[in-house]
Amino acid sequence: MELTGRIIAVLPLQSGTSARGQWKKQEYVIEHSLDQQYPKKMCFNLWGDNVDKFNIQEGQTLTISFDIDCREYNGRWYNDIRAWRVVPQQMDQQQSMQDGVPDFGAPMPIASAPFAPNDAPSPTSDASSDLPF
Repeated sequence: MELTGRIIAVLPLQSGTSARGQWKKQEYVIEHSLDQQYPKKMCFNLWGDNVDKFNIQEGQTLTISFDIDCREYNGRWYNDIRAWRVVPQQMDQQQSMQDGVPDFGAPMPIASAPFAPNDAPSPTSDASSDLPF
């Protein structure tokens, strides 16, 4: 999934040691639907090296790609929204083209001249054709 919005909070870095080694996690709150009267907010997180890689700051406008997962702990269910790609808004189009992802928001150039009525074959031009039209 993908969402564009402005970072309104950077929560404290969390880190620790598990059976698999050191880990770190940072959570952020993004405000999206900015064009509506009541913008929506969502808390998402980054894990491991992505925390340093993306270096998200409060006030930035970003497009985030994320996955949503849910897990159970002691009979309660918790949602986890984990970002895996973060692109600052001004770099969004440039980065998409570098990643090989086309920008479907831009119109495609027209390869040939528009159709003119004189270009159409006349219905009686080829009587040997077996096509019904």
